[in-house]
Amino acid sequence: MEGGNSPSVQLQQLPLATAAVSVQPHTDSFSYKENLIGALLAIFGYLVVSIALNLQKYSHIRLASSKDPRAYFKTKTWWCGLLLLLLGELGVFSSYAFAPASLIVPLSAVSIVASAIIGNIFIKEKWKPKEFLRRHVLSFVGCGLAVVGTYLLVTFGPNSHEKMTAENITRHLVSWPFLLYMLVEIIVFCLLLYFYKEKNANYIVVILLLVALLGSMTVVTAKAVAGMIVVSIQGNLQLDSPIFYIMLVCMVATATYQATFLAQASQLHDSSQIASVGYILSTTASISAGATFYLDFMGEDVLHICMFALGCLIAFLGVFLITRNRKKPVPFEPYISMDAMPGMQNMHDKGIAVQPDLKASFSYGALENNDNMPEIYTPATLPIVQEQHGSKGVSAPPYRVLEHSKKE
Repeated sequence: MEGGNSPSVQLQQLPLATAAVSVQPHTDSFSYKENLIGALLAIFGYLVVSIALNLQKYSHIRLASSKDPRAYFKTKTWWCGLLLLLLGELGVFSSYAFAPASLIVPLSAVSIVASAIIGNIFIKEKWKPKEFLRRHVLSFVGCGLAVVGTYLLVTFGPNSHEKMTAENITRHLVSWPFLLYMLVEIIVFCLLLYFYKEKNANYIVVILLLVALLGSMTVVTAKAVAGMIVVSIQGNLQLDSPIFYIMLVCMVATATYQATFLAQASQLHDSSQIASVGYILSTTASISAGATFYLDFMGEDVLHICMFALGCLIAFLGVFLITRNRKKPVPFEPYISMDAMPGMQNMHDKGIAVQPDLKASFSYGALENNDNMPEIYTPATLPIVQEQHGSKGVSAPPYRVLEHSKKE
Protein backbone atom coordinates (compact mmCIF):
# COMPACT_ATOMS: atom_id res chain seq x y z
CA MET A 1 0.00 0.00 0.00
CA GLU A 2 2.81 2.41 0.79
CA GLY A 3 4.52 1.59 -2.49
CA GLY A 4 1.28 2.20 -4.38
CA ASN A 5 0.64 5.55 -2.65
CA SER A 6 4.06 7.02 -3.32
CA PRO A 7 3.59 7.46 -7.10
CA SER A 8 0.30 9.27 -6.54
CA VAL A 9 1.98 11.61 -4.07
CA GLN A 10 4.67 12.40 -6.63
CA LEU A 11 2.08 13.02 -9.34
CA GLN A 12 0.25 15.47 -7.11
CA GLN A 13 3.42 17.44 -6.36
CA LEU A 14 4.35 18.00 -10.00
CA PRO A 15 1.68 20.62 -10.78
CA LEU A 16 2.63 22.51 -7.61
CA ALA A 17 6.26 22.69 -8.70
CA THR A 18 5.35 23.94 -12.15
CA ALA A 19 3.01 26.49 -10.66
CA ALA A 20 5.78 27.77 -8.40
CA VAL A 21 8.08 28.17 -11.38
CA SER A 22 5.49 30.10 -13.37
CA VAL A 23 5.08 32.69 -10.62
CA GLN A 24 8.61 34.15 -10.97
CA PRO A 25 8.31 35.47 -14.56
CA HIS A 26 5.08 37.24 -13.62
CA THR A 27 6.86 38.93 -10.72
CA ASP A 28 9.77 39.95 -12.95
CA SER A 29 7.47 41.40 -15.60
CA PHE A 30 5.63 43.38 -12.95
CA SER A 31 8.88 44.76 -11.51
CA TYR A 32 10.11 45.72 -14.98
CA LYS A 33 6.80 47.49 -15.53
CA GLU A 34 7.36 49.46 -12.33
CA ASN A 35 10.88 50.31 -13.51
CA LEU A 36 9.47 51.58 -16.78
CA ILE A 37 6.84 53.71 -15.03
CA GLY A 38 9.45 55.20 -12.71
CA ALA A 39 11.88 55.88 -15.57
CA LEU A 40 9.21 57.57 -17.68
CA LEU A 41 8.13 59.73 -14.75
CA ALA A 42 11.75 60.73 -14.09
CA ILE A 43 12.41 61.55 -17.77
CA PHE A 44 9.21 63.59 -17.94
CA GLY A 45 10.10 65.41 -14.72
CA TYR A 46 13.65 66.25 -15.80
CA LEU A 47 12.42 67.49 -19.19
CA VAL A 48 9.83 69.76 -17.60
CA VAL A 49 12.38 71.06 -15.06
CA SER A 50 14.78 71.95 -17.89
CA ILE A 51 12.04 73.77 -19.81
CA ALA A 52 10.97 75.62 -16.66
CA LEU A 53 14.48 76.83 -15.81
CA ASN A 54 15.09 78.04 -19.36
CA LEU A 55 11.72 79.78 -19.36
CA GLN A 56 12.56 81.64 -16.15
CA LYS A 57 15.98 82.54 -17.55
CA TYR A 58 14.30 83.87 -20.69
CA SER A 59 12.04 86.01 -18.50
CA HIS A 60 15.04 87.58 -16.72
CA ILE A 61 16.88 88.24 -20.00
CA ARG A 62 13.80 89.78 -21.58
CA LEU A 63 13.32 92.16 -18.66
CA ALA A 64 16.98 93.17 -18.69
CA SER A 65 17.08 93.79 -22.44
CA SER A 66 13.84 95.78 -22.60
CA LYS A 67 14.64 97.83 -19.48
CA ASP A 68 11.26 96.91 -18.04
CA PRO A 69 10.90 98.42 -14.54
CA ARG A 70 8.71 95.51 -13.41
CA ALA A 71 10.09 92.87 -11.08
CA TYR A 72 10.58 89.38 -12.46
CA PHE A 73 7.88 87.86 -10.24
CA LYS A 74 5.31 90.16 -11.83
CA THR A 75 5.65 88.57 -15.27
CA LYS A 76 3.53 85.72 -16.57
CA THR A 77 6.54 84.00 -18.11
CA TRP A 78 8.30 83.63 -14.78
CA TRP A 79 5.19 82.27 -13.05
CA CYS A 80 4.63 79.81 -15.88
CA GLY A 81 8.21 78.61 -15.40
CA LEU A 82 7.64 78.26 -11.66
CA LEU A 83 4.53 76.14 -12.16
CA LEU A 84 6.35 73.92 -14.66
CA LEU A 85 9.24 73.61 -12.20
CA LEU A 86 6.91 72.38 -9.46
CA LEU A 87 5.29 69.94 -11.89
CA GLY A 88 8.67 68.56 -12.94
CA GLU A 89 9.90 68.16 -9.39
CA LEU A 90 6.66 66.37 -8.53
CA GLY A 91 7.25 63.95 -11.40
CA VAL A 92 10.80 63.21 -10.26
CA PHE A 93 9.64 62.78 -6.68
CA SER A 94 6.88 60.36 -7.74
CA SER A 95 9.33 58.28 -9.77
CA TYR A 96 11.18 57.24 -6.59
CA ALA A 97 8.08 55.36 -5.45
CA PHE A 98 8.19 53.03 -8.48
CA ALA A 99 11.84 52.53 -9.49
CA PRO A 100 15.07 52.07 -7.49
CA ALA A 101 16.98 55.20 -6.58
CA SER A 102 20.07 53.96 -8.43
CA LEU A 103 18.05 54.05 -11.66
CA ILE A 104 16.36 57.44 -11.19
CA VAL A 105 19.43 59.51 -10.31
CA PRO A 106 21.50 58.94 -13.51
CA LEU A 107 18.49 59.91 -15.62
CA SER A 108 19.11 63.55 -14.67
CA ALA A 109 21.34 63.63 -17.77
CA VAL A 110 18.08 64.15 -19.67
CA SER A 111 17.83 67.61 -18.13
CA ILE A 112 21.31 68.57 -19.36
CA VAL A 113 20.59 67.26 -22.86
CA ALA A 114 17.31 69.17 -22.97
CA SER A 115 19.00 72.37 -21.80
CA ALA A 116 21.62 72.05 -24.54
CA ILE A 117 18.97 71.55 -27.23
CA ILE A 118 16.78 74.40 -25.96
CA GLY A 119 19.83 76.67 -25.79
CA ASN A 120 20.70 75.95 -29.43
CA ILE A 121 17.10 76.58 -30.51
CA PHE A 122 17.00 80.03 -28.89
CA ILE A 123 20.39 81.13 -30.28
CA LYS A 124 19.86 84.30 -32.30
CA GLU A 125 23.28 84.43 -33.94
CA LYS A 126 23.41 83.41 -37.59
CA TRP A 127 26.30 81.15 -38.54
CA LYS A 128 27.23 79.29 -41.63
CA PRO A 129 26.48 75.54 -41.62
CA LYS A 130 30.16 74.60 -41.50
CA GLU A 131 30.86 76.96 -38.61
CA PHE A 132 27.78 75.76 -36.75
CA LEU A 133 28.82 72.11 -37.06
CA ARG A 134 32.39 72.91 -36.06
CA ARG A 135 31.34 74.77 -32.94
CA HIS A 136 28.60 72.33 -31.89
CA VAL A 137 29.89 68.97 -33.00
CA LEU A 138 30.87 68.10 -29.41
CA SER A 139 27.36 68.95 -28.21
CA PHE A 140 25.80 66.70 -30.85
CA VAL A 141 28.12 63.82 -29.95
CA GLY A 142 27.47 64.39 -26.24
CA CYS A 143 23.71 64.34 -26.74
CA GLY A 144 23.98 61.08 -28.66
CA LEU A 145 26.12 59.47 -25.97
CA ALA A 146 23.77 60.66 -23.23
CA VAL A 147 20.80 59.10 -25.07
CA VAL A 148 22.67 55.81 -25.47
CA GLY A 149 23.67 55.84 -21.81
CA THR A 150 20.07 56.54 -20.77
CA TYR A 151 18.86 53.58 -22.83
CA LEU A 152 21.37 51.27 -21.18
CA LEU A 153 20.42 52.57 -17.75
CA VAL A 154 16.72 51.91 -18.30
CA THR A 155 17.34 48.49 -19.87
CA PHE A 156 19.87 47.13 -17.40
CA GLY A 157 18.86 49.08 -14.30
CA PRO A 158 18.48 47.36 -10.90
CA ASN A 159 15.27 45.41 -10.50
CA SER A 160 14.80 45.29 -6.74
CA HIS A 161 11.40 46.28 -5.38
CA GLU A 162 9.98 46.16 -1.91
CA LYS A 163 7.14 47.84 -0.08
CA MET A 164 8.27 51.05 1.58
CA THR A 165 6.69 50.29 4.92
CA ALA A 166 7.89 51.77 8.19
CA GLU A 167 9.14 48.37 9.30
CA ASN A 168 11.28 47.86 6.19
CA ILE A 169 12.74 51.36 6.30
CA THR A 170 13.61 51.03 9.99
CA ARG A 171 15.27 47.69 9.31
CA HIS A 172 17.40 49.24 6.54
CA LEU A 173 18.19 52.25 8.70
CA VAL A 174 19.77 50.22 11.50
CA SER A 175 21.59 47.73 9.27
CA TRP A 176 25.34 47.65 9.75
CA PRO A 177 26.29 48.34 6.07
CA PHE A 178 24.32 51.59 6.09
CA LEU A 179 25.59 52.59 9.54
CA LEU A 180 29.17 52.05 8.35
CA TYR A 181 28.43 54.02 5.18
CA MET A 182 26.94 56.86 7.21
CA LEU A 183 29.96 56.96 9.52
CA VAL A 184 32.35 57.27 6.57
CA GLU A 185 30.15 59.88 4.90
CA ILE A 186 29.89 62.02 8.06
CA ILE A 187 33.67 61.95 8.54
CA VAL A 188 34.32 62.92 4.91
CA PHE A 189 31.66 65.64 5.03
CA CYS A 190 33.13 67.17 8.21
CA LEU A 191 36.63 67.17 6.73
CA LEU A 192 35.45 68.82 3.51
CA LEU A 193 33.44 71.38 5.43
CA TYR A 194 36.48 72.20 7.61
CA PHE A 195 38.72 72.78 4.59
CA TYR A 196 36.02 74.79 2.85
CA LYS A 197 35.16 77.07 5.78
CA GLU A 198 38.43 77.33 7.70
CA LYS A 199 41.08 76.84 5.00
CA ASN A 200 39.16 78.66 2.24
CA ALA A 201 39.45 75.68 -0.10
CA ASN A 202 37.00 77.03 -2.68
CA TYR A 203 37.78 74.33 -5.22
CA ILE A 204 34.92 73.13 -7.36
CA VAL A 205 35.51 69.50 -6.38
CA VAL A 206 35.31 70.32 -2.66
CA ILE A 207 32.03 72.24 -2.94
CA LEU A 208 30.39 69.74 -5.26
CA LEU A 209 31.46 66.83 -3.07
CA LEU A 210 29.57 68.50 -0.23
CA VAL A 211 26.58 68.82 -2.56
CA ALA A 212 26.89 65.18 -3.64
CA LEU A 213 27.03 63.84 -0.08
CA LEU A 214 23.98 65.86 0.89
CA GLY A 215 22.24 64.83 -2.32
CA SER A 216 22.76 61.14 -1.62
CA MET A 217 20.86 61.53 1.65
CA THR A 218 18.17 63.52 -0.13
CA VAL A 219 17.70 60.64 -2.59
CA VAL A 220 17.50 58.02 0.17
CA THR A 221 14.96 59.98 2.20
CA ALA A 222 12.93 61.04 -0.87
CA LYS A 223 12.47 57.42 -1.92
CA ALA A 224 11.35 56.51 1.61
CA VAL A 225 8.86 59.38 1.80
CA ALA A 226 7.46 58.80 -1.69
CA GLY A 227 7.20 55.04 -1.14
CA MET A 228 5.39 55.42 2.18
CA ILE A 229 2.91 57.85 0.62
CA VAL A 230 2.13 55.40 -2.20
CA VAL A 231 1.72 52.52 0.26
CA SER A 232 -0.64 54.69 2.33
CA ILE A 233 -2.69 55.52 -0.78
CA GLN A 234 -2.95 51.80 -1.53
CA GLY A 235 -4.64 51.24 1.84
CA ASN A 236 -1.80 50.45 4.26
CA LEU A 237 -1.45 53.65 6.28
CA GLN A 238 2.19 54.59 6.99
CA LEU A 239 1.86 58.30 7.70
CA ASP A 240 1.28 57.74 11.41
CA SER A 241 4.75 56.27 11.87
CA PRO A 242 7.53 58.46 13.36
CA ILE A 243 10.03 57.23 10.75
CA PHE A 244 7.98 58.99 8.03
CA TYR A 245 8.41 62.40 9.65
CA ILE A 246 12.07 61.74 10.41
CA MET A 247 12.68 61.01 6.74
CA LEU A 248 10.63 64.04 5.71
CA VAL A 249 12.62 66.42 7.91
CA CYS A 250 15.94 64.94 6.69
CA MET A 251 14.82 65.29 3.08
CA VAL A 252 13.90 68.98 3.46
CA ALA A 253 17.06 69.80 5.46
CA THR A 254 19.50 68.11 3.10
CA ALA A 255 17.80 69.59 0.03
CA THR A 256 17.98 73.09 1.55
CA TYR A 257 21.69 72.88 2.41
CA GLN A 258 22.36 71.30 -0.96
CA ALA A 259 20.80 74.31 -2.69
CA THR A 260 22.88 76.63 -0.50
CA PHE A 261 26.18 75.03 -1.50
CA LEU A 262 25.10 75.00 -5.15
CA ALA A 263 24.42 78.73 -4.98
CA GLN A 264 27.88 79.32 -3.51
CA ALA A 265 29.47 77.18 -6.22
CA SER A 266 27.66 79.14 -8.95
CA GLN A 267 29.17 82.37 -7.63
CA LEU A 268 32.72 81.01 -7.75
CA HIS A 269 32.83 78.72 -10.79
CA ASP A 270 31.49 78.35 -14.29
CA SER A 271 28.02 76.86 -14.69
CA SER A 272 29.12 74.34 -17.31
CA GLN A 273 31.77 72.93 -14.98
CA ILE A 274 29.24 72.74 -12.16
CA ALA A 275 26.83 70.84 -14.42
CA SER A 276 29.34 68.21 -15.55
CA VAL A 277 31.32 67.70 -12.34
CA GLY A 278 28.21 67.91 -10.17
CA TYR A 279 26.38 65.32 -12.26
CA ILE A 280 29.25 62.84 -12.05
CA LEU A 281 29.82 63.25 -8.31
CA SER A 282 26.14 63.36 -7.35
CA THR A 283 25.28 60.30 -9.44
CA THR A 284 28.15 58.28 -8.00
CA ALA A 285 27.30 59.21 -4.40
CA SER A 286 23.56 58.59 -4.85
CA ILE A 287 24.07 55.18 -6.48
CA SER A 288 26.39 54.18 -3.64
CA ALA A 289 23.87 55.33 -1.03
CA GLY A 290 20.96 53.58 -2.75
CA ALA A 291 22.92 50.36 -3.17
CA THR A 292 23.88 50.44 0.53
CA PHE A 293 20.53 51.44 2.02
CA TYR A 294 18.00 49.75 -0.26
CA LEU A 295 20.29 46.96 -1.55
CA ASP A 296 19.39 47.85 -5.14
CA PHE A 297 21.86 45.45 -6.76
CA MET A 298 21.14 42.49 -4.49
CA GLY A 299 20.53 39.40 -6.64
CA GLU A 300 21.55 41.07 -9.93
CA ASP A 301 23.83 39.11 -12.25
CA VAL A 302 27.24 40.36 -13.35
CA LEU A 303 26.09 41.19 -16.89
CA HIS A 304 23.36 43.58 -15.74
CA ILE A 305 25.70 45.30 -13.29
CA CYS A 306 28.43 45.75 -15.92
CA MET A 307 26.01 47.07 -18.53
CA PHE A 308 24.52 49.46 -15.98
CA ALA A 309 28.01 50.73 -15.11
CA LEU A 310 28.76 51.10 -18.83
CA GLY A 311 25.58 53.15 -19.26
CA CYS A 312 26.67 55.45 -16.41
CA LEU A 313 30.11 55.95 -17.96
CA ILE A 314 28.63 56.72 -21.38
CA ALA A 315 26.21 59.20 -19.80
CA PHE A 316 29.11 60.80 -17.88
CA LEU A 317 31.07 61.22 -21.11
CA GLY A 318 28.07 62.64 -22.92
CA VAL A 319 27.41 65.26 -20.23
CA PHE A 320 31.09 66.20 -20.18
CA LEU A 321 31.12 66.77 -23.94
CA ILE A 322 27.91 68.81 -23.83
CA THR A 323 29.20 71.15 -21.14
CA ARG A 324 32.72 71.22 -22.56
CA ASN A 325 31.63 73.12 -25.67
CA ARG A 326 29.74 75.86 -23.86
CA LYS A 327 31.11 79.37 -23.96
CA LYS A 328 32.12 81.09 -20.80
CA PRO A 329 29.60 83.81 -20.01
CA VAL A 330 30.76 87.38 -20.59
CA PRO A 331 29.71 89.57 -17.67
CA PHE A 332 27.57 92.60 -18.40
CA GLU A 333 29.34 95.96 -18.16
CA PRO A 334 27.00 98.71 -16.93
CA TYR A 335 29.35 101.46 -18.17
CA ILE A 336 31.36 102.47 -21.23
CA SER A 337 35.06 101.91 -20.86
CA MET A 338 37.09 105.06 -21.49
CA ASP A 339 39.73 103.24 -23.53
CA ALA A 340 37.00 102.05 -25.93
CA MET A 341 36.23 105.63 -27.01
CA PRO A 342 38.17 106.83 -30.05
CA GLY A 343 40.86 109.41 -29.34
CA MET A 344 40.69 108.96 -25.56
CA GLN A 345 43.99 108.19 -23.87
CA ASN A 346 44.41 106.09 -20.75
CA MET A 347 44.75 108.03 -17.54
CA HIS A 348 47.42 105.85 -15.96
CA ASP A 349 50.95 105.45 -17.16
CA LYS A 350 50.78 101.66 -16.90
CA GLY A 351 48.01 101.35 -19.45
CA ILE A 352 45.22 100.64 -16.99
CA ALA A 353 41.87 101.92 -18.15
CA VAL A 354 39.92 104.38 -16.06
CA GLN A 355 37.12 101.85 -15.79
CA PRO A 356 38.66 98.37 -16.01
CA ASP A 357 36.77 95.44 -17.50
CA LEU A 358 35.12 92.88 -15.28
CA LYS A 359 37.07 89.63 -15.27
CA ALA A 360 36.28 87.15 -12.55
CA SER A 361 34.59 88.97 -9.72
CA PHE A 362 31.68 91.35 -9.57
CA SER A 363 32.60 94.96 -8.99
CA TYR A 364 30.80 98.21 -8.68
CA GLY A 365 31.99 101.41 -10.32
CA ALA A 366 35.58 101.66 -11.41
CA LEU A 367 37.14 99.33 -8.84
CA GLU A 368 37.73 95.74 -9.82
CA ASN A 369 38.72 94.32 -6.45
CA ASN A 370 40.60 95.32 -3.31
CA ASP A 371 43.80 93.55 -4.30
CA ASN A 372 44.59 96.08 -7.02
CA MET A 373 43.90 99.19 -4.91
CA PRO A 374 47.52 100.49 -4.89
CA GLU A 375 47.80 99.88 -8.61
CA ILE A 376 44.53 101.61 -9.45
CA TYR A 377 45.24 104.62 -7.29
CA THR A 378 48.61 105.32 -8.93
CA PRO A 379 48.95 109.10 -9.35
CA ALA A 380 48.21 110.27 -12.88
CA THR A 381 51.10 111.69 -14.90
CA LEU A 382 49.94 114.85 -16.63
CA PRO A 383 51.99 116.51 -19.37
CA ILE A 384 54.03 119.53 -18.21
CA VAL A 385 54.20 122.48 -20.51
CA GLN A 386 57.28 124.62 -20.00
CA GLU A 387 57.64 128.08 -21.48
CA GLN A 388 60.92 129.85 -22.06
CA HIS A 389 61.24 133.23 -20.31
CA GLY A 390 64.36 135.28 -20.54
CA SER A 391 67.72 133.57 -20.95
CA LYS A 392 68.24 129.92 -21.79
CA GLY A 393 70.10 129.16 -18.61
CA VAL A 394 67.21 130.02 -16.36
CA SER A 395 64.61 127.26 -16.12
CA ALA A 396 61.01 128.31 -16.36
CA PRO A 397 58.48 127.20 -13.73
CA PRO A 398 56.20 124.29 -14.72
CA TYR A 399 53.22 126.64 -14.70
CA ARG A 400 52.22 129.94 -16.20
CA VAL A 401 51.76 132.99 -13.95
CA LEU A 402 49.10 135.34 -15.13
CA GLU A 403 49.21 138.93 -13.92
CA HIS A 404 46.04 140.93 -13.84
CA SER A 405 46.11 144.67 -13.91
CA LYS A 406 43.78 146.88 -12.00
CA LYS A 407 42.01 147.81 -15.21
CA GLU A 408 40.98 144.19 -15.72
